[in-house]
Amino acid sequence: MTRLVELSHRITEGMITYPGVPGPRLGVHLSREASREVYAPGTEFHIGSVELVANTGTYLDTPYHRYPQGPDLSGMPLESLADLPGLVVRAEGAPSVGLDRFAGLDVRGRAVLLHTGWDRHFGTEAYFHGHPYLEPEAARWLAERGPALVGIDSLNIDDTPPRGERPAHTLLLAAGIPIVEHMTGLAALPGSGFRLHAAPPLLAGLGTFPVRAYAVVDDSASPVVDD
Repeated sequence: MTRLVELSHRITEGMITYPGVPGPRLGVHLSREASREVYAPGTEFHIGSVELVANTGTYLDTPYHRYPQGPDLSGMPLESLADLPGLVVRAEGAPSVGLDRFAGLDVRGRAVLLHTGWDRHFGTEAYFHGHPYLEPEAARWLAERGPALVGIDSLNIDDTPPRGERPAHTLLLAAGIPIVEHMTGLAALPGSGFRLHAAPPLLAGLGTFPVRAYAVVDDSASPVVDD
């Protein structure tokens, strides 16, 4: 038996994902009323439009986001974005995710999801201040051990002081490991025994874009006890 777990925030008109990044604008290209002049009587359609910054909602960072020669969204193989064996690293309530959280874990080829619980603040001013992040030493450890993807349910995988460095982005993306930020719902996942899907559209020339991240949880597997 399997079940699906939603891991993405809903994108709504004007929502703010990150301070200084404008919210999306949702519109209508062809209304149902106007479409009645285009189609046969009784036939109508709605065609919407959207204008958004690529870093909106729950989104994927590719190496191109950090490095001009890295693969963009269209250059990422599906094997690195979909049907990935998942692993949750629990760090709820901690100010940062340190190397100690990964003791004894085999992360190679897995989607490593950092559960901080910060998603509870999404949509509020509190979300933008004092968020948990992945410590540089832990980012280096991950980059050296080849996870397929790393995700976090926080504002950023890095600490975000003004004009600060971004070591987790720098190390992980240099190693070809995509990042998913602003996840949600990680508390509903077991420590392992699930598959992650987080594929964006096949867009050329962009390094980031929203994804509909979700997990397929195998409840028929042996129960997994979280650390």
